[in-house]
Amino acid sequence: MKKLKALLVLTGMLLLTLTLSACSAESTQQNALKRSQANNTLTWGVKADTRLFGLMDIKSGTIKGFDIDMGKEITKRVLGKKGHAKFVQVTSKTRIPLLKNGNIDAIIATMTITPDRAKVVDFSKVYFAAGQSLLVKKGSPIKDVRDLNKDGMTVLAVKGSTSAVNIQKYAPKAKVLELEDYAQAFTALKSGQGDAMTTDNGILFGIASENPSYHVVGGAFTNEPYGIAVDKQQTQLKNKIDQAIAEMRKDGTYEHLLQKWFGGIAGFDLKEASQQ
Repeated sequence: MKKLKALLVLTGMLLLTLTLSACSAESTQQNALKRSQANNTLTWGVKADTRLFGLMDIKSGTIKGFDIDMGKEITKRVLGKKGHAKFVQVTSKTRIPLLKNGNIDAIIATMTITPDRAKVVDFSKVYFAAGQSLLVKKGSPIKDVRDLNKDGMTVLAVKGSTSAVNIQKYAPKAKVLELEDYAQAFTALKSGQGDAMTTDNGILFGIASENPSYHVVGGAFTNEPYGIAVDKQQTQLKNKIDQAIAEMRKDGTYEHLLQKWFGGIAGFDLKEASQQ
């Protein structure tokens, strides 16, 4: 009898544990959206060193760019017209840890959707179709990625990005020097520490637009679709974001923002960038 009672107690505890675990999982899934609704605020992780996407305006002390405007518009569509978008500066290296720690609700920071990243975060549908390219000084003999596949060539990239890995695939003989951010990488390029800088074409076009002695060459040699990242099991928030992006594409808001930030950039293909 005692053994039977003990078994029943153990079974009851196991069932309770499973029930609590299921409730906890459901709570976690709803947490980010419910928290943002309760606070009327969506907190975004954004770049602050990436011209056209997210760059700190020293005069106003605010970050401006395509990703910022996308975040603001999505926030309104998720939380309502009075919803507040809060922006937290991240880097390629810190954005996922900050998301996992709950410091931010979502990442909109030139983040390429990759299988490895999809194991630790969930991505929205593509909101910007980028491709990796090269930035060089005008007059450079480098015309495309194949020119880097020579001994003695150094390519500058940013830590935590997919760029360094891709270069090792397309130009295995090149040496890759990884810097903390795009500003440092471009400074290294100007000082002669590398022969070319590589990252996604939209980012490089942004740098070139401010530095006429440099230009983007070779076209895109990879596909780098950008997605908005949320933590695992935040399905409700992800669905709301996907819905907002779809609405923006349908009603012309997305095209307007793309034109606002990239329409005046020589050589930039708006149609290619807007592909889903």
